[in-house]
Amino acid sequence: MSEAVDRNAQVIAEFRANEGRVGGAFEGAPLVLLHHRGRKSGREHVSPMMYLPHDAEPDTVYVFASKGGAPTDPEWYRNLMAHGEGTIERGTATYQVTVRELTGDERDRIFAEQARRYPGFAEYARKTAGIRTIPVLELRRA
Repeated sequence: MSEAVDRNAQVIAEFRANEGRVGGAFEGAPLVLLHHRGRKSGREHVSPMMYLPHDAEPDTVYVFASKGGAPTDPEWYRNLMAHGEGTIERGTATYQVTVRELTGDERDRIFAEQARRYPGFAEYARKTAGIRTIPVLELRRA
C-alpha cells in the first residue's frame, strides 16, 4: 500500500469513528469523504478532502482539485467529471451529489475565499501558475 493510500485510509477511519472530525493536518478543517467511480476501472474510490460550504445552501459544498499544487489534475476530479455525480460523507450524513465545475469569476471568487481561509490553497495556486488552473467543483445534494 502506498504512503498516500495508507494516509487516506487512516483519515477515512478517523473521520468515520469521530462523526466527521479528524486531527492532524485536517484538524478543525471542514472535511468530506468523496466517493467516486473510476472512469476506466468502474471501481469505487473514497477520497478525503477539505471543502468550503455554500453561504446560503446547506446541501451544497465546493471542493478543489488542487492535488497539493501538482502539475496535473487529481484522478478523483477526472472521475467526477466523467460521471457527473458522486456521493459524499459529511459529518454523519451520506448523500448523492451532482457535480458542476465553476468557471470564470464564480470560480475565482470561491477559490479566493478558500485560499483566504486556508492559505495552503494560495500556495497550491502559486505552484500551478502557468501550468493549470485548479478546478473548483460545486457538489449539490441530488
